[in-house]
Amino acid sequence: MPATKPAKKISAKQTPAKKMPPPRVAVLEENKLTSAQRALLDSIRSGPRGGSVNIRGPFAVFLHAPEFGELAQTLGGHCRYKTAVPPRLSEFAILATAKLWRAQYEWFAHVPQAERAGVTKETIGDLHKGRVPKSAPKDELAIYDFVQELYKARRVSDKTFKRVVDILGEPATIEFVGILGYYVLISMILNVFRMSPPPGEPLPFAE
Repeated sequence: MPATKPAKKISAKQTPAKKMPPPRVAVLEENKLTSAQRALLDSIRSGPRGGSVNIRGPFAVFLHAPEFGELAQTLGGHCRYKTAVPPRLSEFAILATAKLWRAQYEWFAHVPQAERAGVTKETIGDLHKGRVPKSAPKDELAIYDFVQELYKARRVSDKTFKRVVDILGEPATIEFVGILGYYVLISMILNVFRMSPPPGEPLPFAE
């Protein structure tokens, strides 16, 4: 009877992938855009994000569906820059969303924004590891509980809702839920179409 090969041992701790699979849509070159794609890129650059926007991340996907892309980027510009939600709490919620969806590009793009808005490195580290950020201020903890409850239970309790309304007020709470919805959309766009951080940047999460 021939000798059998020993079974391979499977490590309990898998090594995270060092890069994502190739994108599912082409990342277009700027000098090869159609008129509709050029109009969308110009619209993005003329908005609150500024003229330095590159073709990467969600925008690289939006260019393949310019009409949808225009609507989505307009909503995104409002959610990110024009609501009554303080930037610190908005960016905190975006990182919590990126962690739950393991959205590589979203995390890469928003960690610097969160730090500039005042989210501490310790809190960002806790979010990245999936831990409750116990050292975070009370308003961030209220946002954290709201985000976790909404994404996992698809509902929020009266207690959790009241904590956020007491911090933001009713109109900004509506905007806050809109921010969460928009960045879930972005997470799905990034994950489905495999948009990774720029070359040379490590992946924040295991693939």
